[in-house]
Amino acid sequence: MTETLAQFTDADRWDSFLAAHNAHILQTSAWGELKNRFGWNAARVAWQDGEKIHAAAQILFRALAPGLTIAYVPRGPVMNDTAARVLFLDALKQYAGARGAFLLKVEPDWLREDERTRALADAHFATSTETIQPPATIHIDLTANLETILARMKSKWRYNIRLSEKKNVVVRAGDVSDFDAFYELMQLTGARDHFAIHGGNYYRTAFELLNARDNVRLFIAEFQQKPLAMIFVTAFAHEAIYLYGASSNEERNRMPNHALHWAAIQWAKARGCALYDLWGIPETIDESNDEANLPTTLYQFKQGFGGNMVRYIGAWDFIFNSPKYQLYKLARRLRKMGD
Repeated sequence: MTETLAQFTDADRWDSFLAAHNAHILQTSAWGELKNRFGWNAARVAWQDGEKIHAAAQILFRALAPGLTIAYVPRGPVMNDTAARVLFLDALKQYAGARGAFLLKVEPDWLREDERTRALADAHFATSTETIQPPATIHIDLTANLETILARMKSKWRYNIRLSEKKNVVVRAGDVSDFDAFYELMQLTGARDHFAIHGGNYYRTAFELLNARDNVRLFIAEFQQKPLAMIFVTAFAHEAIYLYGASSNEERNRMPNHALHWAAIQWAKARGCALYDLWGIPETIDESNDEANLPTTLYQFKQGFGGNMVRYIGAWDFIFNSPKYQLYKLARRLRKMGD
């Protein structure tokens, strides 16, 4: 048979293929459906020979303006077959170009020094400084037993986990009825820590779609039945990911965030995940101040759980139309100036 690029419509078979190759949750059918409901159009394509799949990608298309369509592959493609890599990437470019994209951006779920990066260069993709997903993160190894995982944490983190229990913080699993409270906390956290957030319906819809496939938990830390903090954690294949988090300004001395992550780690391990991804830290870290009596940064908080810092290969672009790409870059710069 001849290898061809084919559209993939069977969501269950798609997700089974991804799970078998330890692919990222952003490539799953549920994530594609989420994006379909919020301004994107998801297409799933596979490079296959009969029933055998050699490589695959979920591509998100979005019309930024009339005649200005971007194609984006978040934490993909999935390509473990050495011989098919460049052929697949060339076919992927043709597919995106035929749908009118001026730019195809891929952001693989590959760490630095991954030998698959060579295929991107061979297919004439170029590295891009414009990343959408976090360029670096912390991975906690869940293959050890819980006692070892706890022992790898900094002593203060272990203390704070025990302290939260002593201070009567209760962690429970939430459901869709908790998302009004979750969004209130997200708004508070975004304003306090100066980051943009999605609309409330986005988080609710993400939970509903992922929960239908048992790929998510909302963990809620409460004191006297009042939510102090919440984290939205996904699990797919070998990996659990702390995707979103929000917390109140009240009762912070009860250490609800430490309790939440410990609960999420235990849940992820129980369902067979090998990694817990703390989802994003600055790519450049000054670790010399790690133990100083300084305000705890986001990196310091995540690093205290005893994981390892990892860096991804970043974003790679293939440009179909240079004038449109320059217009896109200008619009991005103007938008940042207005933020």
